[in-house]
Amino acid sequence: MTNENTQKRIDTDKKLIIEQLKKTPIIQLVCDRCNVGKSTYYRWRQDDAEFKKNSDEAMKDGVELINDLSESQLITLIKEKNFPAIQLWLRQHHPDYSNRLDVRATIEKEDPMTPEQEALIRKVLGIQETTALQEPITENENDHTQS
Repeated sequence: MTNENTQKRIDTDKKLIIEQLKKTPIIQLVCDRCNVGKSTYYRWRQDDAEFKKNSDEAMKDGVELINDLSESQLITLIKEKNFPAIQLWLRQHHPDYSNRLDVRATIEKEDPMTPEQEALIRKVLGIQETTALQEPITENENDHTQS
């Protein structure tokens, strides 16, 4: 059992951690700044659903803040004609300079099962004869010669 003063201190520490995570989304660093053990932080997350939710939101806010700061610094470097910064921006934002591989595929229907294959699958799965294993193929789907 925690006494009232201890609970007030814990509540204050939790609020401080939430505020720090909004500025710096690094758990170890925030715990050190708040003089709270990392294991205590994770125990609080496990035991207190509201703290878990609030810390997750604070981490998200903190990551967004760091992303904004980073993009601002990157843009400053681009304006200063810093080639690695220019290269990074183009790789991430312009398809002609991207390192990404764009893969596209078409999935075609396989040939229908043979009666022997269907019987084997029914036996293994314990499916009765009246249950359909595959969608029936209509005449138009099967006839590739029509215009």
